[in-house]
Amino acid sequence: MNVTEQDQLSYIAAQAADSRINVEIETEGMTLNIGPQHPATHGTLRIVVKLDGEQVIAAEPIAGYMHRGYEKLTEVRTYPQVTTLINRIDWLGSFANEVPFILAAEQLMEVEAPPRARWIRTILFELSRISNLTLFLGDMGIQLGAMTPVFYAFRDREHVLNQIESVTGGRFHPNFDRIGGIKDDLPAGWIDGTRSAMTRIAEFCDQMEALLLNNEIFESRTRGIGVIPADIALSYGMSGANLRASGVDWDLRRDGGDGLAYKELDWKVWTHPDGDSFARFWVRLQEVREGVKIVEQLLDGIPSGPVMAKVPRIIKVPPGEAWVETENPLGAMGYYVVSKGELVPFRVKIRSASFNNVSIASWVLRGVYVPDIITILASLYFILGDIDR
Repeated sequence: MNVTEQDQLSYIAAQAADSRINVEIETEGMTLNIGPQHPATHGTLRIVVKLDGEQVIAAEPIAGYMHRGYEKLTEVRTYPQVTTLINRIDWLGSFANEVPFILAAEQLMEVEAPPRARWIRTILFELSRISNLTLFLGDMGIQLGAMTPVFYAFRDREHVLNQIESVTGGRFHPNFDRIGGIKDDLPAGWIDGTRSAMTRIAEFCDQMEALLLNNEIFESRTRGIGVIPADIALSYGMSGANLRASGVDWDLRRDGGDGLAYKELDWKVWTHPDGDSFARFWVRLQEVREGVKIVEQLLDGIPSGPVMAKVPRIIKVPPGEAWVETENPLGAMGYYVVSKGELVPFRVKIRSASFNNVSIASWVLRGVYVPDIITILASLYFILGDIDR
């Protein structure tokens, strides 16, 4: 046997040994349950992922752990009582939940709120957005291991909640909107207090930019992670900042109906072309800054006059159907209200944002690595009460 043959045999033996090792370390795919758990303020969540090593090959979001039957409960509540239910759907932006339902009832009754009520309604709507998204900005940091931002978020969100509480009497669940207007006028000193709160929120946004957007670790964990192209986002029915972060310039405050005062103001809709986790954070940060400008304009131009139109003491909505959709903190939220002329709605269908924004998890999580799951879910930002209606 010559040297060449010996080399060939050695090479074959080495390859065979490698093959045996490879067979021995082969592993089957793993199924991992993320939840059911209650991650901070989002609600009870469960996602079942199938892994090949550290890579996700399939993901299935499972809803239903917080189902409370809001749509059926509205059928045994009078129209004024319904607001008590629905401001608990997205509990972080509760006043905003009341508005589209009230607008639908006003549409059926052919009632229009006075200008002052409409402007105050818009201020509270935008304060709900700011308090909601402020918490997201801090929470996004802590999901990726940065502790400081969430403390700042809780600290400064309190100033906004104080203003909501001082006019409505409710911190999380105001139950303040009424068919034909709002429950009460603004208390003395409220406008100046709200201006001070907006100054604090503007400073908070600058701090978030310094702590997170200029942070190398945060950028490496979010840029290029969880990319959702515009056509995919639209096909899943996504809305709100998640859709605008994929480059789609659509906002119901500007492009929807006229029930609120947004079209009388000067403000900008922010979009981002990248569609990744960084873009979703960035768009929401700009929306909080824009929200501060919107509230300041509303405070400067708030008209005088009554805060309630003339409506019957006992609300009995005429027969008919109405659909009203608004740009809530989490995205588009709509109510389809059917009345048969009684004290209670005949049917109410609620279209909230989070169901569609979470449904895309099965698409966007495919192919990512385990640490990126948390990043993507945090950036999609959902409230489970907004899903399990």
